[in-house]
Amino acid sequence: MTFKRYAPSALLAVGVTIGITLGMAAMIKTEFTPQDKSEGMTFDINPVQIDIPSPPERVKPKEAKRVETPPPPPILDHGKTDKPTEPPVQLGGGVPTFKMPVLTTGAPVIVVSNRDVQPLVRVAPIMPPRAKTSGHCKVRFNVSAEGAPYDVTATYCTSSIFERSTVKSVQKWKYNPKIVNGRAVAMIGVENKVSYRLTDERGNVIPE
Repeated sequence: MTFKRYAPSALLAVGVTIGITLGMAAMIKTEFTPQDKSEGMTFDINPVQIDIPSPPERVKPKEAKRVETPPPPPILDHGKTDKPTEPPVQLGGGVPTFKMPVLTTGAPVIVVSNRDVQPLVRVAPIMPPRAKTSGHCKVRFNVSAEGAPYDVTATYCTSSIFERSTVKSVQKWKYNPKIVNGRAVAMIGVENKVSYRLTDERGNVIPE
């Protein structure tokens, strides 16, 4: 029973094998015919010839002419000067005497005279953007022994919009402090005036 079941398959396999073998043998016997070579293509690069001009001939420079040295300038005769005939002046009296200065080995003493505060730096105020006219403010403040203003107040302003910028400006000022008996001290009640000048588009000052 087993042989009858597999007999058709075995016959089919044998037939396929024989067919493949015969086909390969036929392909081997076929002669190889090479293909015709394609005609070569040639290209000419830069076929136009350009004539390059030859460089110009060098011209030999001419020989420099010989320069003759000019003769030296003539010496002028200025003549001789006569010796002075006046006798020298004789001064009467002896050599004056001077007192020798007395030098001390102690530390030098520097005496500074009394003075009030002196301005060193004054920062200009900033014009308020809301200002429509010129104006001014009077301020009163104290100056410390280090030369810094403090307790700055505006006693009068033509407009209240100038008060804040005036106080900020004066607070940035610098002074030489007040000197009393050679020592720096604070000064109370310094007064000053801060002015504002507003101009129009033509550069004219707008009055207060």
